[in-house]
Amino acid sequence: MNAIEADRLVKRFGKVTAVDDVSFQIEKGEIFGFLGPNGSGKSTTIRMLCGILLPTSGTAKIMGCDVNAEIDRVKPLIGYMSQSFGLYSDLTVEENLWFYSRLYLPARTAGEKSEETIASLGFEPYRTTLAAQLSGGWRQRLALGCALVHDPDVVFLDEPTAGIDPVSRRTMWDYFYGLAEREKTLFVTTHYMEEAERCHRIGFIWNGRLAALDSPYRIRTGFNAHEIVTIQTVRLNEAFRRIRLLPGIIDVNIYGEEIHVAVPRAEEAIPRLRAVMEAAGLSVERLERIQPSIEDVFVSLSKIM
Repeated sequence: MNAIEADRLVKRFGKVTAVDDVSFQIEKGEIFGFLGPNGSGKSTTIRMLCGILLPTSGTAKIMGCDVNAEIDRVKPLIGYMSQSFGLYSDLTVEENLWFYSRLYLPARTAGEKSEETIASLGFEPYRTTLAAQLSGGWRQRLALGCALVHDPDVVFLDEPTAGIDPVSRRTMWDYFYGLAEREKTLFVTTHYMEEAERCHRIGFIWNGRLAALDSPYRIRTGFNAHEIVTIQTVRLNEAFRRIRLLPGIIDVNIYGEEIHVAVPRAEEAIPRLRAVMEAAGLSVERLERIQPSIEDVFVSLSKIM
């Protein structure tokens, strides 16, 4: 049995189609990354899967239960961490956890689960701290704890690491992997491409339609719309300005200390690029074809669709 099933989900708001014929299945214990730019339909899809929004058409199931027809059975099965901090700032850590656990559990069980969550997420030093007084990383961790405190089978995480430091982000992902090992299913939206690489599978949504759905490795290696050439040079910005003016260049972007150039055929483009660099007096430290990154693929898909 799949943990999550979406079958031809459609959501319209008046004349605007926010989600357009989206289908996928997600297995138990899978970390599924759902990527796309702002306004692409990510949050709307999550809200339909959680039963917060009714779809215009199509169906969604959580652990075999129809989200719309069996919502009372679905609610205890899911946890939801929204992209905005939705906890009670005037309650302490333990009070927030107690409140959310009591929405689903009897008092004794709620107390046990709250204590387990405090221990597993390292909240013991902060149990009596008001949520408003926590740092950004700890607030996100508390929001995660409140989504998990009733021990759901499926957890929806809407940009769970947005705005937090790299160390806190790594800590949260280590925790995500631990949840997956316990056969919890995680549905994660993110704008960080390095986080997409950590997911078992990823889906890319653009203008409400699913443009790609596979493992990060297969998405990268299976992409054949064009080829990518990387260039490393000291005068990066000048090289970028010259290359973007060349005919036959599909796209050009700066990634850190490299320029990625999308071309129809790398074998033909490399001599031309080298000639342009040399004519401008730009040293070439690296110039070769590379496998597209996840970001290369998604930028390309956003322009193709």
